Amino acid sequence: MIPVYCINIGEEIHVEGGLQLMQLAVRLADRLPFTPICAHVNNKTENLSYCIYAPKQVEFLDADSPVGRRVYVRSLCMLLYRAVREVVPAARLRIEHSVSGGYLCHLFAPDGSQIIPDAPMLQSLLAVMRSLVERNLPFDFKEAPTDRVMEIFRTQGLDSKVQLLETRGELYTSYYTLDGVADSYYSALAPTTGFIRVFDLRLYHEGFLLLGPDPENKDVPRQPVTQEKMFEAYKKHLLFNRTIKVSDVGELNHAIQCRHTAELINVAEAMHESFLSDIAADIARRNREGGARVVLLAGPSSSGKTTTTKRLAVQLMTKLKTPKMISLDDYFVDRATTPRDESGDYDYESLYALDLERLNSDLRDLLAGRLINLPTYSFELGERVERDRPLRLDPDDVLLIEGIHGLNPELTRSLPSADIYKVYVSALTSLSIDDHNWISTTDNRLLRRIVRDHKYRHTSALDTLHRWPSVRRGEEKWIFPFQENADATFNSSLIFELGVMKNYAEPLLRQVPHNNPLYSEAYRLLKLLGYFEPIPADQIPPTSLLREFLGGSSFHY
Repeated sequence: MIPVYCINIGEEIHVEGGLQLMQLAVRLADRLPFTPICAHVNNKTENLSYCIYAPKQVEFLDADSPVGRRVYVRSLCMLLYRAVREVVPAARLRIEHSVSGGYLCHLFAPDGSQIIPDAPMLQSLLAVMRSLVERNLPFDFKEAPTDRVMEIFRTQGLDSKVQLLETRGELYTSYYTLDGVADSYYSALAPTTGFIRVFDLRLYHEGFLLLGPDPENKDVPRQPVTQEKMFEAYKKHLLFNRTIKVSDVGELNHAIQCRHTAELINVAEAMHESFLSDIAADIARRNREGGARVVLLAGPSSSGKTTTTKRLAVQLMTKLKTPKMISLDDYFVDRATTPRDESGDYDYESLYALDLERLNSDLRDLLAGRLINLPTYSFELGERVERDRPLRLDPDDVLLIEGIHGLNPELTRSLPSADIYKVYVSALTSLSIDDHNWISTTDNRLLRRIVRDHKYRHTSALDTLHRWPSVRRGEEKWIFPFQENADATFNSSLIFELGVMKNYAEPLLRQVPHNNPLYSEAYRLLKLLGYFEPIPADQIPPTSLLREFLGGSSFHY
């Protein structure tokens, strides 16, 4: 008999060796307030087929938990893949990324041409998926020699998975089977298809959206939201990835192993420069027509707003415009009047942590050609300090303001809309692990922040992970609802960056103690980075946006 401490019931119990977590969950069913979809075992996420052979700490998780939601979505993806194998047998399914409240899916024929779905096709897919749910079939977890798994995937036409395995050099590989179909996922899966009951498919541009449960009502599928500008930004990068033939990690690793890294870096950096040049040209054109005198740049944490602002300033100078910059940080209200969040802490991410009246007054004066004195906020004192900082806008000047609230119309409520140009900046990661596993934009930003916080703020990865949920709540409230207000969207992700981040983030993540609940997040991120071949940072140019996080930038921060 093996001792197992179950966090959910706060007790140590004894079980026979080899017992599955699912069997343990059944035994504890009357003491668990939910039906678990997965579990943390010693702070690592495991599927419920996991067998206990040694003393463990176990915490069962439901589908409403952050980890459980990931398990639900990945299980839903395998459900969709099994349906595609039946309805469109020769098609290659590619699940690209999250957009408009769902997951963008494309179908390709064996010759590489795109298959455009129609409503009857989606109805057929949904019918198969619902049938699989009613049959309550198991997602069987398996492990086998990698050569054997590659042959299984090759037989099914999963070439992106084969190439990824070829570049990793692992002896054994884990995978899942569902009703005779094999697949692999960057996550544990649910025990059976019966857990995955709420979903929908909707036509979307040349593909379709896979929709999971609504966050506010888990019993109904989520409704798509309008994110056309985000989609267009993604679309440009997806086209770029296909043009250079690096759409997933297997192709990236192959390019690195073939010593094509420098070429990839140069092309990706040139694409950034090209997009920024286009935005600067649009600003300059509107400015010559009498508008766009104030440019607001906004985006979530670690999206690269600061470097984007500085590089946009350089591009504006090439369009014969003189950029001038101010920081929203200097418009914070005194700490004594700063709003507090639900935990009682100062909420510096709230719009109302800013002195909106002073900001709007200063901007009106600048647009009228009057001289102002910029405020200075002392974080040490927690209050405004008045210093001699005069500023005036000349006719060819463009004022750049970077901050998380730039897209919120309340920020510049008293200014004519024609005078304002808004840029949304985010790391919209378009690289995938393979055809069925995308890389979360949020994970990309979190890795950037872990590296940056350690380098510039001497903050541990554990502290950054602890703070991250609060950061995300602020983004959901103050940034994401306004992203479609942007006049331009700049995708700050770089196709090679996680290969570079690997060298910096892995040592920091390994310092997270195994006995800390956040080790599960650290372990998950380590698993993500484990897919990548490392890329030396010395190949990254000093003007790269990535230097904002790594150091070594030619810009002053």
